[in-house]
Amino acid sequence: MEKRETIKFEPIEKEKIGELKFPQEDVLTDENARKDRWNELQRATTLGNLDKIKFKIYFADENSYRYTETTIWGLTEKRVILKQGVMIPVNRIFYIKF
Repeated sequence: MEKRETIKFEPIEKEKIGELKFPQEDVLTDENARKDRWNELQRATTLGNLDKIKFKIYFADENSYRYTETTIWGLTEKRVILKQGVMIPVNRIFYIKF
């Protein structure tokens, strides 16, 4: 999470996320940061389903750092599910901005 201020994230429309390729490696190396990410994702999923609140999700694909602003509709152990079945691997997410 220490990189939060130094990485330049580019915006992407959620409809384009399905075209991206995601490596297997986790973008977070610290176990506490991974736990914090999971807690943020659970909270965002609940708020997204109850109040249709949009969040900025900051993540990395194989080539760049990106963010999208959307509602989170579902969460599995490995994926965040957005509208229209678009998915982002949990291990590629740096953080969520509420």
